[in-house]
Amino acid sequence: MEKQQRKGLHKKLTITLLITALLASLTAACSGNNTAKTNVVSETGDYNKEGLPIVDEPLTLKVLTVRWGSMGDTFTQNQWLKDLEKNTNVKIEWEVMSSNDWSERKAIMLASGTIPDVIIGNQSFGDSDIVNNLSYFRPLDDYIEQYMPNLKAAMEETPEMKKISTFPDGEIYSLPARLPSRPKSSRQPVINKTWLDKLDLEVPDTVDDLYNVLTAFKEQDPNGNGKQDEIPYIETGNDIISPFGIADLNNNYMVLKDGKAVFYPVSNQYKEALKWVNKLYTEGLIDKELFTQDDTMRTAKFQSPDAPIVGFSYQWTPDAVFGKWSDQYVTIPPIAGPDGNRYTIGNPMGMNLARNELLITTSCKYPEIAARWADQFYTNEASIQNFWGAVGTVIQKNDNRTYTLMDPPAGTSADAWYWEQSLRDFGPKYVSPSFEKNIVLNPKNGDGLKLQLDKLGSEFATTPFPNVMYTAEEFQELPTLTTDIDSYVNTMRAKFVILGEIDKEWDDYVKQLNDMGLEKLTKIRTDAYSRYTNVK
Repeated sequence: MEKQQRKGLHKKLTITLLITALLASLTAACSGNNTAKTNVVSETGDYNKEGLPIVDEPLTLKVLTVRWGSMGDTFTQNQWLKDLEKNTNVKIEWEVMSSNDWSERKAIMLASGTIPDVIIGNQSFGDSDIVNNLSYFRPLDDYIEQYMPNLKAAMEETPEMKKISTFPDGEIYSLPARLPSRPKSSRQPVINKTWLDKLDLEVPDTVDDLYNVLTAFKEQDPNGNGKQDEIPYIETGNDIISPFGIADLNNNYMVLKDGKAVFYPVSNQYKEALKWVNKLYTEGLIDKELFTQDDTMRTAKFQSPDAPIVGFSYQWTPDAVFGKWSDQYVTIPPIAGPDGNRYTIGNPMGMNLARNELLITTSCKYPEIAARWADQFYTNEASIQNFWGAVGTVIQKNDNRTYTLMDPPAGTSADAWYWEQSLRDFGPKYVSPSFEKNIVLNPKNGDGLKLQLDKLGSEFATTPFPNVMYTAEEFQELPTLTTDIDSYVNTMRAKFVILGEIDKEWDDYVKQLNDMGLEKLTKIRTDAYSRYTNVK
């Protein structure tokens, strides 16, 4: 009897120790330690590792996303998202922030450590936010392996998705996206064709042709209002220097030349480009406010109420910019530079890959549930509904397994409608290259028009310096270097364009950049590029 009692006591003690150990492991997994990769079992009901629902009893996740300006939260009414809540039993408490207020709010959030369960969209937290606060974000490699078959398959089909998502320590902290039906080129040259026809001018082909056309736009009153109010050229970015072989997609002053990373603001091509822009500025052929105006001021010029006043610019599509004057504008092939070649800012691989589209934080008590929920976004049909809008609202699903985008309501552009109805550019998604042939786009507006216009420039898209990852140590050094160097480059660019004297001051300009640590900055970026190219 005593032996049996001892055996029973030993058995109870063993069970108690096992339960204690299990509870301890569960607590550690949700404690905020970023190294914890064990999977947490839901305490709110039965959790299903496969199939739907994900949980038998409803569970709520807090999800934060950041939207441009005043876009609001209408996308949360996307029928696919509503059906997802119903089918998974995972309820979403959305926190939708405006990009206008996000910088201050983000700083407070990171300082306090009070962060929602899931973060969606690459406008929320960037590389440096993540690398410098790894204790807030879970490594997701094990979750992808065990709970995300859709994403795992996508990464196998498109290995670049894993490549862009792998941080310098070899871990994946944020999930990627592959957007559907994206062009290879970015903004392309747009010109007022009505003005060309009125002045009996041909579409410009070279920078010399463009100079002659801009001069005519300035001097010959092409809008016919009797005023010299025409702005021949409005610059909207680095496109103005792209004919000189400078195609800076990521706006970090880096380009690839012969497979090597180059800081182009000290290159001869950049020097010659500045001389070209100075010539346009001095002769009144480019907007005098190019260094002082904001987007609101620029938009007012594009949509001048009484008469069109803009002759030439670079845009995605004219219909999204020029308002009631849109019909006067056409997209034209890239302008040939002094070397006779054409260069387009873009990516020959396509403008469709992004990272930091979803993070699961260490505040999340149920990361395996969040991972399974996120994986639902990585099917073709889910992804097109989170890029354009729901089937039945924005997309028509046809009997032949194709998907047709409907035309936007009267009075709005296709782009504006898509942003209203979906997560659009932001958030996790994957559309297989083979599935894209099933998507039917209207070639006259929105993304269909972008693909049509892309035919003019896609063959000239230049491989960009990629959006590389930096280590925590590099992120500590970068701000000190870039604050001074970027500011000086911008200041001198404005000075060179407005005042000229580029040849006279060039050597001193380059020396000053070197004194500011340009060699160190270039090494950091080339080291990051080397790591990027070596990810398997």
